[in-house]
Amino acid sequence: MGATSHETPAASAPRSEYERQPVPDEARLGFKSFLGMYAGEHTAGTELMIGPLFVLAGVSAFDVVVGLLIGNALAVLSWLFLTAPIGTRARLTLYYHLEKIAGRYTVILYNLANGLAFCFLAGAMITVSATAVGVWFGFPLPTLADMTPNSIGWVLSVLGVGIMITIVAAYGYRFVSWFANIAAPWMVLIFLGFGIVSLKWFIDATGTTVASAGDLWQLAETAIWTGVHVPGQPDFTIWHVIFFAWFANMAMHIGMSDLSVLRFARKSWYSIAAAAGMYVGHFMAWLAASMLFAFQMYDAGLSSEAAVVAAAEAGRIPDPLPGPLADQALGVAGLICVIIAGWTTANPTIYRAGLAFQAVIPRVSRFHVTIGTGLLTTFVAMFPGVAMQLLGFVALYGLLLMPIGAVIVIDYWLLPKLGLKSFYAEYAGHRLTIPALGTWLVTLAICLMLVRLADIEIFFVALPGWFIAAALFTGLSYLAQRHRTEAVMTTATVPGSSATTTRE
Repeated sequence: MGATSHETPAASAPRSEYERQPVPDEARLGFKSFLGMYAGEHTAGTELMIGPLFVLAGVSAFDVVVGLLIGNALAVLSWLFLTAPIGTRARLTLYYHLEKIAGRYTVILYNLANGLAFCFLAGAMITVSATAVGVWFGFPLPTLADMTPNSIGWVLSVLGVGIMITIVAAYGYRFVSWFANIAAPWMVLIFLGFGIVSLKWFIDATGTTVASAGDLWQLAETAIWTGVHVPGQPDFTIWHVIFFAWFANMAMHIGMSDLSVLRFARKSWYSIAAAAGMYVGHFMAWLAASMLFAFQMYDAGLSSEAAVVAAAEAGRIPDPLPGPLADQALGVAGLICVIIAGWTTANPTIYRAGLAFQAVIPRVSRFHVTIGTGLLTTFVAMFPGVAMQLLGFVALYGLLLMPIGAVIVIDYWLLPKLGLKSFYAEYAGHRLTIPALGTWLVTLAICLMLVRLADIEIFFVALPGWFIAAALFTGLSYLAQRHRTEAVMTTATVPGSSATTTRE
């Protein structure tokens, strides 16, 4: 479906983003806008970080390929059946929607946490782009062990990339979508090129003759994804891969952050566009990126467990930096891809963060709040440790926002069927509601206890956590609304009369 004329953003001035009202019909967008946005956002520079981290985590060929097929399918279904139906019915930002449920004060706390988490995520994306700039200008790049800036050149490159990304995000979703539609098709081809080039390297280095799919699979098992785990890194099985792929964007689908994006969709099924991001970005691009790094490991003689352990002890594990990896594979084209890919991912992330902070200070325009958010994100990006620990941070970030997604789903679909009020804070005039705030905090506490005390890895606690949050919110809502109903009935009793009246 082609874009209509009103889907092209005006770059000359910021436009209304309908922060506190439903998106009207004339502002809704067609399928192409979401196809480009999801493909651009999820075929990104961070894929060149996540792919190598899979290799460091010791995945086998079967685990990574089958795990990504299953996990990404679950992610697309989550957008399709959880997020989009509410987004295209209510057509509110996540933050205004939640304010109606939980009250102003609850949302302030949530928005601060959400906005900060988005800043850290977007900061990792700016870090990725800056590694490409570093290759171009030749200043020292961070290593796997670096947590803080290691050169003036690094600081200046992050600052330049961050300012450019911030300007694009500040002009709103239409400009973000337009930018992604231009960049996404070219980036997909470059990532495909990464995979083809690295595969040729492996074939040449191993002397393998690939005459069938079986030959290719044997090469993948014996040379690319060998299952050798690097000490100090997470140790992944197929279940880790499935849950990581499913929950890498948990904040966006199960956590409902993409209500802010999908409220612009004319049809709920447009959310199927997320498959473009999942299977081009979180499948093809992750595999291609991991192949690039796997060849670095192979070329360094790190294909056996003993060699990897010895290299880890000596600090000789290659650094999984996107810029050098892309430059080695495709030269200037690869470096440009890393820079642009960081932009297309950070743009909608900073846009979402700007909406979160703007909901806290609604008197300040979203445009100016997004500028401030981008500058904060740029500061975060100067610290490369965020990007180097991306797998764990993504899991923690999704867990932080997951309970609110359960609150929104239960409030919209289940509470009316139980005879309870949706948007209860708006109905009762409350600025803070115990059901929503209590559900969020108690669920997080339970999940973190499961991680710390029951020794359950953080990648696996979010799924049971969602059901815990759903049950908590349902029960607490019943208690809170029953108490109010009883109070209303009592105050509405007419003294001296046997009749009792109630009001909604």
